[in-house]
Amino acid sequence: MSIALDRGLSVLEHLTRYPQGLPLSMIASELDIPLSACHRLLAELQRRDYVRQARKQGDYVLTTKVVALGLGFLSSAGIVDIAEPLLERLAQSSGELVRLSIVDEDRLTFVAKAQGPRQAGLRYDPDMGADARLSCTASGHAWLMTLSDERALELVSRQGFGAPADYGPTAPTTVKALLGFLHAARVRGYAVIDEVFAPGMTAVAAPVLRRGQAIGVISIAGPRSRLTPRRLHELAPALLQAVAELGPISNASTLFGRPPLGKG
Repeated sequence: MSIALDRGLSVLEHLTRYPQGLPLSMIASELDIPLSACHRLLAELQRRDYVRQARKQGDYVLTTKVVALGLGFLSSAGIVDIAEPLLERLAQSSGELVRLSIVDEDRLTFVAKAQGPRQAGLRYDPDMGADARLSCTASGHAWLMTLSDERALELVSRQGFGAPADYGPTAPTTVKALLGFLHAARVRGYAVIDEVFAPGMTAVAAPVLRRGQAIGVISIAGPRSRLTPRRLHELAPALLQAVAELGPISNASTLFGRPPLGKG
């Protein structure tokens, strides 16, 4: 990869963490790019409408063009149209947030969601397009449970466990603890987390399988005050039915149509 391309992509990825924008000097400093080179990159990205300045001589922020590219790709691939009825059905029956993530080599990325009827109180609603933290999300565990322990640990080691303070009080921080989660998930056929990804949050997830390999994951997540551990297991049969339905029809999507990757 050329230096300019690598730096340009780094700038875009970095700005996704700062919706309010960043000044040129900070972008250059945090990415270790010479100030003049960073200015040229931002000028080119601005010319192509990927970034804009919040005001004249002001901070640089991403435009919606990056989002539009991703949504356009997903629409063309047919994934949203295929999965939407299943996600909506689960969202209505559970009353919580239902998400679909897809396996792409060594990544698991959230690509679609459906939110159940709004209820009073807490609402858990993360952004789409992010990669799942494999070590401490129900979706991550649901994918890893389909792989060998060796392959699962390889993927987690590559991504990292993350800082314990950033996740829930029961998040696994050791290989032994993570394998305990995965072995339990394999026995029951789906993954469950209780205050693992975040305090007060629970989730259940199951892999979408095609020819015995995971190509995606469907999860249900919400606040523990509503989505109790008992409720998670009550929702499991409906979740397993949804992933069983999505697997056979996934061939209709060009995105799902690629050979499954990340085999253990």
